[in-house]
Amino acid sequence: MSPNILLSFIIGYFLLLIFVSFMTSKKSSDNSTFFIANRNSKWYLVAFGMIGTALSGVTFISVPGQVGSLAGHQFEYFQFVLGNAIGFIVVATVLLPLYYRMNLTSIYGYIEKRLGVVSYKTAAGIFLMSRTIGSAFRLYLVVIVLQRFIFDSYGVPFWATVLISLTLIWLYTFKGGLKTIIITDSLQTTFLVLSVILTIYFICSSLNLNFFEAFETIKNSGYSKIFFYEDFLTNKFHVSKQLLGGMFVTIAMIGLDQDLMQKNLSCKNIGEAQKNMFTFTAIFVIINLFFLSVGALLYVYANKNGIAIPVDANGTVRTDFLFPEIALNHLTLIPGIVFMLGLTAATFATTDSALTALTTSFCVDFLGFNKKADINSPKSIQTRHWVHVGFSVLMFLTVILFNEVNNKAVVSAIFTVASYTYGPLLGLYAFGLFLKKRGVYDKLVPFICILSPAICYFLNQNSASLLGGYVFDNELILINGMITFAGLFIISNKQAKIA
Repeated sequence: MSPNILLSFIIGYFLLLIFVSFMTSKKSSDNSTFFIANRNSKWYLVAFGMIGTALSGVTFISVPGQVGSLAGHQFEYFQFVLGNAIGFIVVATVLLPLYYRMNLTSIYGYIEKRLGVVSYKTAAGIFLMSRTIGSAFRLYLVVIVLQRFIFDSYGVPFWATVLISLTLIWLYTFKGGLKTIIITDSLQTTFLVLSVILTIYFICSSLNLNFFEAFETIKNSGYSKIFFYEDFLTNKFHVSKQLLGGMFVTIAMIGLDQDLMQKNLSCKNIGEAQKNMFTFTAIFVIINLFFLSVGALLYVYANKNGIAIPVDANGTVRTDFLFPEIALNHLTLIPGIVFMLGLTAATFATTDSALTALTTSFCVDFLGFNKKADINSPKSIQTRHWVHVGFSVLMFLTVILFNEVNNKAVVSAIFTVASYTYGPLLGLYAFGLFLKKRGVYDKLVPFICILSPAICYFLNQNSASLLGGYVFDNELILINGMITFAGLFIISNKQAKIA
């Protein structure tokens, strides 16, 4: 497929987003609009838009690619998704009411009131680091596809592709912030959902399959096994590990993460926010099943047409590249365009949301915007603009660094990193919620939050020898949270100051 055609559609897509940004921010672009959209967002728009933010380019490429990997993943990821669904319900029924009751702009304000200022800064700092790393992973995945199939043809270096991508995101988010993103994310989710549905249609057409024949083909393909019960100790895919990991990764990465919670807090009240979460959960489960189905059909198509799994410049097999390889080089023009728009929508919906959340957290949690008499003063708005620029630059540098050192599947890397960085947040909130009569020695909390991931890393590296052959997967985040909880208990007592 011609890079010129793909590039023209990408340019048109971003022009549309910039137009939406102009229309949503021309009446108001103050900090209240940027941070919480004046608490006036429609719950159904938030629910639909969150799909694009939660899925990202990782789901779009890596999940279908893993279905037929040599490691034997098949549909095991759906176990994790079911765990996610349980986690979403916990977030909606336990954490959201707490955040609304306290009228929070940054969710880490709870930690300040419950445990103290140092604990509060520690929690916010963990989020800033975690979200920057996670969003950089996701952006990197799409940029390497854009680079491979578009920008290499023009001789554009990788760093320039990253810079162009982040500049475009900055252009449509720096004024309207969350108010703009609620609309643009809904638009981007539309492209994403249409893309996955149309991709299934186009592949089925190429294989001469109707809907029922496609279902039977997937069922009989050898790629559709969902539940894994074998070898609890050594099997990372075991259903209990995946369900537990999915549940607690969701509670930590969604419920204790400023990014997606910021959207929920922009709804008018707790009732609408919960309707948003329950609707989002149902759509999330269904769309992930579609992505896994795409993966099975891609491998069926590749086997029938003698298409090998692509390799990178180092000769490493990259299942991440199978979807773009087939969509852009083996199907017709329209499927290629649909794929590229869906991929772009998935990842930029995640990155624009992350930049807004990072800016919000830093302004509120570290610069104290929520404690100022006039949060919308010209000076405060100018400061917020510079913070937004700063995080865009930080994201750029992180992606460049990741490109230099990464040599493993992106989806695995994201959740591995999350197991270490989000675990202490899980411990902090659990301690605050379950041990309400105890306070902590606030200045010691950062040491606990550093020690806990270090212990987890040691356990993960040596679990087979220390724990009778047991191998950790995403459930490691629960262990991390429990270690943090235990550490906080050790440095607590009933006489310590309790907010």
